[in-house]
Amino acid sequence: MLPHDLKAEQFSGYPPEARKLAVSNIETLRQLPLSFLPNLLREVIEYDFKFPAERAEVSRELAQLNSLSPAQLKEWFQSFSQFQLSSKLESFDWVSQPAQFVEQLSAYLWSTHQLDAFRKAAIEYEDRLRSAMPPQPPPVRRLGIAVIGQGVASYDAPLFRNLREHGTYFSQVKPDNGVEILLNTVAARAKAYPVPYGHWYIEGGQQVDHSPLLTCVSYQALEPVRTALLRNMQAEIRRPGMGPEELRTHLARLSPTDLGMDKSGDFVLNYFQLKVFTEGSGTQIFSTTFTQWTAREALRRAQPLTMLVRFGPRQRQRPMNDLLANNVTPELDPLGSLIDADMGAYYNWINQQRLPMAEQSSFLVWFEGHNQALAIGPSLARGTASNSAADLGQLLSWAAG
Repeated sequence: MLPHDLKAEQFSGYPPEARKLAVSNIETLRQLPLSFLPNLLREVIEYDFKFPAERAEVSRELAQLNSLSPAQLKEWFQSFSQFQLSSKLESFDWVSQPAQFVEQLSAYLWSTHQLDAFRKAAIEYEDRLRSAMPPQPPPVRRLGIAVIGQGVASYDAPLFRNLREHGTYFSQVKPDNGVEILLNTVAARAKAYPVPYGHWYIEGGQQVDHSPLLTCVSYQALEPVRTALLRNMQAEIRRPGMGPEELRTHLARLSPTDLGMDKSGDFVLNYFQLKVFTEGSGTQIFSTTFTQWTAREALRRAQPLTMLVRFGPRQRQRPMNDLLANNVTPELDPLGSLIDADMGAYYNWINQQRLPMAEQSSFLVWFEGHNQALAIGPSLARGTASNSAADLGQLLSWAAG
């Protein structure tokens, strides 16, 4: 089947909001080339489980395509229309399984030496879309916070080396009630700017008391889910013929209820947490990997105004089969976790910089329980150090300008 044959009833298997969105835009969808359309449907079919920022982007993209004349649509998708696809791809159920189609399309384009041309067409499309749909500025400057080194008594090597050229290093920070001060700041922003999924607290260990206004994801709170997933993976790995590709496909089909998540909970957040575990490498077994990947995906998908990420100690490295078996009480590695988290904080800042109005955003990283921190903001000098005594609240106010 080709896109011009689309019928409304073919979207009957989509979730309610996704089905409504697809059917209301079916005339435009019929005009798109097969090499492109399933990529768009992959986003549409998950519309019900997306964050508001993602929903807005999908809706704006469809609205933009609807506004184009037939001649403009032809111009926008001329490059995509030139790709030669196999009859096997054309007969695939790409409406119901767009993600699986895209995987097969990628393999086919690679095998037929069309992948570079496809990548070029995709970049051209994104450039057109970005030009026609400039990003919306956030209602307040973004703030990112990373807390590293939980449980480390002392560390003499330099910290924040990758970030120092971008901000001010403070060596006389008052650590008293530091986590509480940071959480109160995030809560105050959540109260002042009540945006759904706009203010996050990501905890790599045991979560502490926090405002209910925050979207909280905790490694330890999700232990039952991680345990269920590891058991599921072990059972699948033992099956004859199960390889990496088959396991990946199996994980992609899991739902939150398959891993015991509460049916009455926040289904958008549950699907997000499920994807953190099923799409992230090592998120199921290392808390630092979980924390960094969760922050990355939350920034990319939810585009929050505020994010506090507190790294906890991960378990020590062991043979992979032992880690997946999850049948031994893990030995923690606080020092190694500090080194991981130091790099993770840098990645968090990089991912924050990819969001709109990044030049106006602020970022703070603090060595928990100690007097070292680094702050980045439009009003702070770059590549400098300060021995001024200040608490974390003062650093945040300086970073915000």
